This record gives sequence, C-alpha cells and structure tokens, in this order.
Amino acid sequence: MVASSTPLSPLGYQFRTAVKAGDFLVTAEVTPPKGGDPQRMVSMARCLRGRVHGVNITDGSRAMLRMASLAAAAILQQAGIESICQMACRDRNRIALQADLMGVHALGIRNLLALTGDPVKAGDHPDAKSVFDLESIRLLRVINQLNQGVDSHGKSLPDGATDLFAGAAVDPQSHSWSGLQRRFNRKLDAGAQFFQSQLITDFERLEKFMDQIAVGCHRPVLAGIFLLKSAKNAEFINRHVPGVQIPEALIQRLAAASDPLQEGMQIAAEQIRIARQLCQGVHIMAVRREDLIPPILDLAGVAPLEPSPSHPNPA
Repeated sequence: MVASSTPLSPLGYQFRTAVKAGDFLVTAEVTPPKGGDPQRMVSMARCLRGRVHGVNITDGSRAMLRMASLAAAAILQQAGIESICQMACRDRNRIALQADLMGVHALGIRNLLALTGDPVKAGDHPDAKSVFDLESIRLLRVINQLNQGVDSHGKSLPDGATDLFAGAAVDPQSHSWSGLQRRFNRKLDAGAQFFQSQLITDFERLEKFMDQIAVGCHRPVLAGIFLLKSAKNAEFINRHVPGVQIPEALIQRLAAASDPLQEGMQIAAEQIRIARQLCQGVHIMAVRREDLIPPILDLAGVAPLEPSPSHPNPA
C-alpha cells in the first residue's frame, strides 16, 4: 500500500492536500544547523524527497541554540523540499511571532507547527530570559486571525491575509488524561489542522487516545516514531527526555543485537506498521541519520509518494 494515493501538489501545498485527501501521512524531522552552513541539513532533507509529505524543522528544540527554523525552512523550500516550520513561543513576544508568521507566508512556507517551547533551563543557554508572551493555544488563535486578515488585536492587515496550515503537538502518553483531553479540545477549537505526537512507546495508550479523545475530530494525528540507534541511546533518552520511557524490553533487544542500528531500524518499522492501524500518519525522528528514513519506510511497507505528472519530483 502506498503512503499517498493523491498526486503531489505544488510545493507548499503537498502536505495540506494529503491531509485533506485522508492519505496516510509521513513527515520527518530535520534539525537546523548549529552555525551558518546549511549544507548537511539540505543533504539530509534531499534524502527524504519523494518519501515524506513534509520535512519538519525544529525551533530551538530542548532550548538548544540552532539556526532559526524560519530561515532553515526557507532554504529547504528553495531546494524544492516542502517544509513544516516549527514556531515556539519561548523566545518571542506576540509582535515578533506575528512578524515571523507574515514572513513565513511571504517566503512560500505554508505549514506550521505551533509550540509553547521547552524551558530555557533545559538548554545550552540556561541564563537566557524566557518570553512566553503566548503559548501554543493562543498562537494557534493568532495564526487563525492572520489567515482571516486581521492581527491579534483585530486590526485589518492592509497588505493581505496569510495562508498558513497550522498544527499542534500532543502527548497521548500524558499522565493526566483529563488534562490531555482538555488541551486537545482547546487546540482543536483554536484551529489546529493536524496533530503531531511526542515519541510513542506505548501503543496501547495511543490506541486509547485515538478511541476516546481524538475520535470524531476529523483531524489527522501523526504518531512520533524515533530511531533508537543502540541500547545506550535508549538509556540516554530515558534519562534526559522528560515524559518518555523506552521500555526495558526494547533496550534489552538493542543490547542483544549484533547490529544495534539495524535492529533499531527494524523496531521503528514495526512501530510504523502498528501506527498505520491506529492513526493517519507518522512523524519520524532519526537524529543525524535522516538518510535511514527511506529504508525504514521500505521495511515498514510504506511505498514512495505518488508524483504528479505536472509536478514531478526534482531529480
């Protein structure tokens, strides 16, 4: 079964078109460079062309300094790769956020993931000042207002509305079920068009979330799939990534493997196959090994995207 039965649309609208068509969605995460040279990022993203509906560009993930997601996403768009630009509220007030949103639109970027942002204490500049003028739900509302041609104060935009397709994060493994349901519904009401989950390890919990909270929302949920490279990598995640617990059985499986990386790819493929039965898509995270995502998709039985005759994939 192919990942998409819908021919690819013009750049900037491929992801949105696949969402509207109800296709099985595949996105992947690429980290912006820590410096001024985007060559490696572009190279990794090119490996994903024709296999994912969008390449997700992080915005100061874990409060670590990297190139601005807006700039990195624009570079990928110029290279013919559809991007999903993350935008976090931690570092900008509402004036700067709206200015960046207008800039995102002007650069031809149409997909956004609205985030509150990780606390600065978790990152490499712990003495930096947080802003948090808005949080993700209020940012979604602002995006919706800009799309209607007005700013956050309801004043008309004389130079035109934006056309942004905004999504939100969700954590089906949250310990607070009522809190999860409340925030999910508020994000829906604020205009979220899709949901991207945190790293999923408990697929029974994901199934419960889909059956009890996301049911009937008519918005796709993309399950977060993480490439575990070794038992040591899995243990590091358990120690340093809040809210994530890699099961001991997976750690032991990686430890016992003669080729841990190949085993990690097999685990990711198995998880993708499970996710296909539960939700409308996957978001794959393979930190610094994005080139392994196509073979993981092959292992999972997810075929390349179907190109449009009028918009063939660039060579």
